[in-house]
Amino acid sequence: MFTEEIINRLTTQQTIELEDKFGAHNYHPIPVVIARGEGVFVWDVEGKRYFDFLSGYSALNQGHCHPRIIAAFIDQAQKLTLTSRAFHNNVFSEFAEYITDYFGFDKVLPMNTGAEGVETAIKLTRKWAYMKKGIPEGQAKIIVCEGNFHGRTTTIVSFSSDPDAFTNYGPYTPGFISIPYNDLDALKEALKDPHVAGFLVEPIQGEAGVILPDDGYLAKSFELCKAANVLFVADEIQTGIARTGKMLACDHEGVHPDVLILGKALSGGTMPVSAVLANDDIMLCIKPGEHGSTYGGNPLACRVAKVSLEVVKDEKLAENAAYLGPIFRKEIANIQSDIISIVRGKGLFNAIEVEPKNGKSPWQFCLELKDNGLLCKPTHGNIIRLAPPLTITEEQLMEAIGIIKKTARNF
Repeated sequence: MFTEEIINRLTTQQTIELEDKFGAHNYHPIPVVIARGEGVFVWDVEGKRYFDFLSGYSALNQGHCHPRIIAAFIDQAQKLTLTSRAFHNNVFSEFAEYITDYFGFDKVLPMNTGAEGVETAIKLTRKWAYMKKGIPEGQAKIIVCEGNFHGRTTTIVSFSSDPDAFTNYGPYTPGFISIPYNDLDALKEALKDPHVAGFLVEPIQGEAGVILPDDGYLAKSFELCKAANVLFVADEIQTGIARTGKMLACDHEGVHPDVLILGKALSGGTMPVSAVLANDDIMLCIKPGEHGSTYGGNPLACRVAKVSLEVVKDEKLAENAAYLGPIFRKEIANIQSDIISIVRGKGLFNAIEVEPKNGKSPWQFCLELKDNGLLCKPTHGNIIRLAPPLTITEEQLMEAIGIIKKTARNF
């Protein structure tokens, strides 16, 4: 048994070996052991500093350990952390008013993880289908897109097209129609089924490699859903809260979803907080006792989430992402190297495609970036997501771009 004092003295290799021995092998991390974070930077156990260009899969839009968020966390943790929703608390009501006004909805249903938010949206869509649309019980269907990533629960992997996500986890939950992403004709055809209740979509597919749809896809999809009396359900867990240069990625096309799912940066990276927002006609289909969560809407989460959203507005993080995103893509596109074949993205949600060279893989490219002081990770083969905290300055961004250029030229 290691004491805390001994653990604090472990090297990177010793820590990784300890984790490998006692932790489940459900992740394959970049071999770095992070001990501290501040803003856009993290430091490993040996004290080396890195740019964080993964941002906790966009959970750290406000940066590591944002002082306002941490101060609110500590203050609330010393007063009240959990009551369960069996009782009222004096923080949830304030948060509920704030977030519904912030995003323009009547009601919010708070949960913890992003996957719980998606599961909640699925249940809400089905409940609405039976109570309001009149679909026969047990026959509601939800349209999803190939290449999606909405979480890892049994129901969610049932409609995944990624073999790593669904293989050997059956039997699978029925009730989903999968269509190609960014294909309006396929959506139009699927909507002909009168038992379709909702269309669950990521405005930009993050885990698939920051795949952007054609301009107008979201707006036209929304119109098709309205014509068919089908709910447009936007999973903005990774794209929302200023990541793409707007508060929501749907805002780029003026789409106000029927059901909105938020998570990740909703807590500024401090704890699991997610939320599902909808208007009364949809949200009030769920009655007391029909859905909930012990920790959902807890006072600590509500206080932290409210301050996290305030930080995004007060520090104009959406505007910063909108300004720096084009600079990043232009600089990366101009790298004189045949390693990076494609750069794409919106705001500070970007990806590059790295071509293997001299027997080296995109994984090895990420390892060399790490050695040069920048952390990121591949997703789906040769795609690498590059998504720093939205608090990054132009000077810091240019320094990070310099690391990418150096690594690409020497790869």
